[in-house]
Amino acid sequence: MTSSVAALDSLIVFAISLLIGALGIYLGAKVIVDVEDYTYAIVTALIGAIVWAVVGFFLGWIPLLGPALVLLSYLAVVNWRYPGGWVQAATITLLAWISVLAVLYVLAVLGITGFEAAGVPGA
Repeated sequence: MTSSVAALDSLIVFAISLLIGALGIYLGAKVIVDVEDYTYAIVTALIGAIVWAVVGFFLGWIPLLGPALVLLSYLAVVNWRYPGGWVQAATITLLAWISVLAVLYVLAVLGITGFEAAGVPGA
C-alpha cells in the first residue's frame, strides 16, 4: 500500500470514528442538557480529541496523575462547550462513552469497523 493510500485510509477512519464519537456526545448532551445540535457535537468531539492528544502527549506519562489530568482536560472541553457544570459534563461524557461503545460493538460484530472512536476517550 502506498503512503498516499495509507494516509487516505487513516483520514477516512479518523473521520468515521469522529462522527461516531460526535454521535455519543450528541446523545449525551440531548439527554442531559437538552441540546440537539450534531454539528456542535462534531466540533466538541474534534476539540476534545485534540485536547486529549496534546495533554496526553505532555502529561499522560505521569503515573496516576497524568491520565487523570488528561480526562479532566477532556471534561473541561465538554464543560466549556455545553451548559451546566462539571457534573453535567461528566454525565454527558459517560453517556457518550456508553453509547459509542454500543455503536462500536454492533459495528465490530458486523465486521464493519474496529472497536475505537475519536472524540470520546477510551472508546
